[in-house]
Amino acid sequence: MTRYVALLRGVNVGGVRLAMADLRRIVTDLGHDDAKTYLQSGNVAFGSSVRDAEKLAAGIERALADELAVTVPVLVRSGRELAAVAGGNPYADREDDPTRLLVAFLRTAPDKSAADALTAPGNENVSFTVTGREVLLHYVDGGYGRSKFTNAYLEKKLGVVATTRNWRSVRALAEMTAG
Repeated sequence: MTRYVALLRGVNVGGVRLAMADLRRIVTDLGHDDAKTYLQSGNVAFGSSVRDAEKLAAGIERALADELAVTVPVLVRSGRELAAVAGGNPYADREDDPTRLLVAFLRTAPDKSAADALTAPGNENVSFTVTGREVLLHYVDGGYGRSKFTNAYLEKKLGVVATTRNWRSVRALAEMTAG
């Protein structure tokens, strides 16, 4: 049994409403074990014998659409992948405020040319590192809420679906999927 986390994009923050009890029920009804949600923003940790994250994501997406008419992208990471992200943030030792550290999870790794061309908009002081299917972010002069370097900006520039979580959430989800 492998622990995973499903990250739903845009739930309970951008007009798409989803009760976490419904999310837990759907994940459980799909045959996965020990479904636990974190916060109200579409994060669910669960155990599964399925070893294909894309298949897991597609199953959850389909069930949400079929049962609740909720159409949102779902990205899945294993506990091992989440632990690597949580343990490999190059900005973690530079910042005491976890709201200035974020991770954008990408559905697929972006084209190298798109990743190499990525820059912060305007004169924003944002440090970032694109590594595989994640973008590690450090908002030096302020938080994510005042920045134009957003999830939508990353999706447009990198050409892939993304969902962003703050550092506190990343660490909590890594703990929920550990072991």
